[in-house]
This record gives sequence, C-alpha cells and structure tokens, in this order.
Amino acid sequence: MPKKRANGEGNIRKRKDGRWEGRFTAGRDPETGKQIFKNVLGRTQAEVKDKLRKAQEAAKGIDFTKTESYTVEEWMRIWFETYSKPQIRETTAACYTNYIEHHIIPGIGHIKLEKLTSRDIQKMYNHIKTNGRVPRYNSVKEEGLSNRFVRGTHMVLHQALDQAVKERIIPSNPTNGCRIPQLEKKEMKVIAPEQVGSYLNAAKENGVLPMFYLELTSGLRRGELLALLWEDLDIAERTISVTKTLSAKTGKMTVSPPKTQNSIRKVVIPTEAVELLVEEHEKHPDSPYMFPSPVTGNMYHPDAIGRVHKKLLKQAGLLDIRFHDLRHTFATLALQNGVDVKTLSSMLGHYSAGFTLDTYTHATMKMQIEAADKLGGFMAQTV
Repeated sequence: MPKKRANGEGNIRKRKDGRWEGRFTAGRDPETGKQIFKNVLGRTQAEVKDKLRKAQEAAKGIDFTKTESYTVEEWMRIWFETYSKPQIRETTAACYTNYIEHHIIPGIGHIKLEKLTSRDIQKMYNHIKTNGRVPRYNSVKEEGLSNRFVRGTHMVLHQALDQAVKERIIPSNPTNGCRIPQLEKKEMKVIAPEQVGSYLNAAKENGVLPMFYLELTSGLRRGELLALLWEDLDIAERTISVTKTLSAKTGKMTVSPPKTQNSIRKVVIPTEAVELLVEEHEKHPDSPYMFPSPVTGNMYHPDAIGRVHKKLLKQAGLLDIRFHDLRHTFATLALQNGVDVKTLSSMLGHYSAGFTLDTYTHATMKMQIEAADKLGGFMAQTV
C-alpha cells in the first residue's frame, strides 16, 4: 500500500513540455477530504528545487482552505467592514469605498486571493492612471486619474492584503512588487503681498472681512475655519482652538475631529483679527457659530464659501486660485516676514517642521538668497 504524502512533502519531475515541475501538499480540504496540491515550474531541476524550497517555507501556517474560498472582492469587503471602517472617519470611509467599489473590485475583484499577482495589480494601476475616471455625466469622456489617486488605491489595497498576510491567508503581499507613480509636484499659487489689500477690500465690501482676514492670518484649513464656534475664541489670550473640521463629501455636512493629532492645536492670531471677530459676533450674538451662513444660519457649506472666494478674486482683479491657496499665502507671508519654520509648522498643524520646509521651498529659497546676500555684504566689509 503506497505511503500517504505528509503535508509539505514534495517531489520534482520533468514534464513532457521540457520544463521541470515541483509539487507539494499544502493541506487537506475539510469538506472533500482531498489533499490540496501546490506546484512551481522552472527551466532546470536546480531552479525548481530552489523554488520548491521557498514555496514550502512560505506555505508554513497558511490556511489554503481559506485562500481558496476568498476572491479579492470578498476579502476587500470583509477587510473594510471588519478592520478599516470602524477605525476611520466618515469622509475617509467614503474615499475608501470609492477606491474599492469603483476601481479595485471592477479591476481584480474576480481573482482568487491565492492567484493574485503583482502583475495583475500593476495592470490595474496602469488602467486607473490612463482610463480610470468614472464618467458621471454623458458629456464627460472617460480619462485617466491622478498619480495621487493611484497611490491612494495602492494604499488601501496594500493594507487589506497586509491583513490577509497577518491572518496567514496568503504568504506575502503582492502589492510589494508593484511600482506606483510619484506624486505630482503642483505649482503653488499664492496672493502676492501687494495684492492682499485688494483681496481684503473686496471681502470687506461683501461683508465677509472677518472670515477671510482670519484665514490669511492663521492659515486654517477650510473645514477647520468653517467649523469654528464662538467659544473657540479666547479673547484675552488671542487664540483660536482648532478641535474639529467640517466636511461635505458624503452629500451632507459633517463635523468631526481633525484627521491627525497634530491638527488639534491653538493658534495665536493678531489683535486686529480678534477685534474683527468680536464685531462679527455682535451681529449674531445668539448664534454659537463663529461664521453663520446668512442663508441658513448654520455653518457655511464648503462649496458656498468657495464660491464667495472666487467672487472676491474676480472683484479684486486677481488670478484664479483655490481657497486652500489662502493657507499657502499665509505660510509664505509668514516665512518671508521672519516666522521660523518650527513655529509655522505648529500653527499649520503639520506633523513635522521638515514637511513644512519641503512644502514651502519657494519661500525659504528667497530667505536663503537674502541670507546669502547679507552674509556676503558682511564678508565684503572684512576684506
């Protein structure tokens, strides 16, 4: 009677097509009782022997009955609902859902986890970059998505497959073999120092000077600015407490804690900004909001304040820039007026001064030129 092959035991043979094949047993199906076999192929016996050894080592502890049962689609949904969604904000969950439902599942969802390769994933990334945009209107032609979007998709898929590795469902994470595109370095647009006055005059004429003056002297993110309550202002200390942010990505306005711990902070603002905020509050003393919408009495919708910003730019005769570029304008002006990088990083809620330095290289380069000129002038006097 032939001896049963033990789990992990393997053999090597030469196939009719001239290639060598190594096979080993990876377990037994609990329903059928049949053994589960895995194989590797190579051009030489030595190559297959090495591959077989590595495959057997990687297979130790892997539950191949689970691997066989999950497709990428099934595992992504299990991972999202069980491990990811309970730990992230609602707006982040909406982004993850977009990556999973509109790109990962349509692209590779049908593939079994054990069969998923780096090449399958790379093809999906390449498709997203060149033809990944989901048409939402008949007039919109299908086109590619940004490098940032591809990297976001990669991040979500990598996390999900890492969990599968931890649970010994697959031996390794195939996303590790992929090449993801570099982040595009977008040219930063800011309001020039000599144009700030025109912009603020337009804000004054439209009755929104306190909000935009605060933005240009604090660099708050749009969601942080719109979520401010009157109680967040400490008049005596001249500080704004940033503890929440407003978003509207899911179709409704949601107030939630900032995304990172560094974003929770106190920002000291100029006396002039405090005075403007006090005057603004006197117009609506019963409202808890720092900047209530004149239409709803609630917080401004982010899109609404974006439209107000565009109106101010047009009225002031300035080039079109995003609302977020007001934050960049604040940071640039701060650096060029002698605020050190560490202090600015704290005010902006960045995770490190190094990140701030990398982001505002254009401003610090001007400071370096000025420093070099000063040092050169000093040295010239000593010669």
